Amino acid sequence: MSQGNLRLLRSSDLSGAMELSRAAGWNQTIEDWEMLLRLDPQSCFAVELNDRIVATTTLLCYGQELAWIGMVLTRQEYQRMGFARRLIQTALDRAAELKIECIKLDATSQGQPLYEKLGFQTEQIIERWFCEQPKNNKHARPALSHIPPSPGLDRTAFGADRTRVFAELETRSIPATTAEAYCFSRNGTRFRYLGPCVATEPQAARVVIEQTLRSSTPSGWCWDLLSSNKMAVELAGELGFTPQRRLERMSLGKRFDKNDQMVYAIAGFELG
Repeated sequence: MSQGNLRLLRSSDLSGAMELSRAAGWNQTIEDWEMLLRLDPQSCFAVELNDRIVATTTLLCYGQELAWIGMVLTRQEYQRMGFARRLIQTALDRAAELKIECIKLDATSQGQPLYEKLGFQTEQIIERWFCEQPKNNKHARPALSHIPPSPGLDRTAFGADRTRVFAELETRSIPATTAEAYCFSRNGTRFRYLGPCVATEPQAARVVIEQTLRSSTPSGWCWDLLSSNKMAVELAGELGFTPQRRLERMSLGKRFDKNDQMVYAIAGFELG
């Protein structure tokens, strides 16, 4: 069988890309795919075979400090044919060309063996928590009027500059913010997504998360958090969320300073 045509992903491919993420049961929307393509058009890759997109991988660059691999998808009938390995290696080659110091990803159990062979090592566990109707405290102190999320606060927590990503996310919904915290949310194909959320301390996180949960009444919420942040885990449980699945956050290359105890919700498996 043909090895397919490995090339850059184009906007005209996104309906095919959505077929892949829907078939996998993922929550990403066409807006998520469009955002990745706008942010790094030269780092989104696809394999085309028989005039259809059969596999994808994206690389989102945060300066030269960090790049995030995501959207590693292969159409079921073309799995175990080496497409994912080719795409990941292409993303790694792109990162090397850009002199990226560290590459990270959030791995499913299916993808983990491949990433380990390529040199990635597990850093920590990511958990997805879900709730249909959060136990939202209607009497909680509301967040202050809108303050743009502090780049300095976020850089301390995440370890790299996410200004471009925040500009994109703010077109999707206005984040709940205080001087000590922020929380975004956005629609998904299945559930509304909570995150990213960063806070200097638990009460500040609770304020912005509860305001975010009050701002929308979807059929359900999903929340991806670092299991090492016990305060985030405790808060998720108090608000009625329960753990649904686990992924492994893996990294390759240089380590850099970050503060996971400030991260109450990640931005997404494809964003970090």
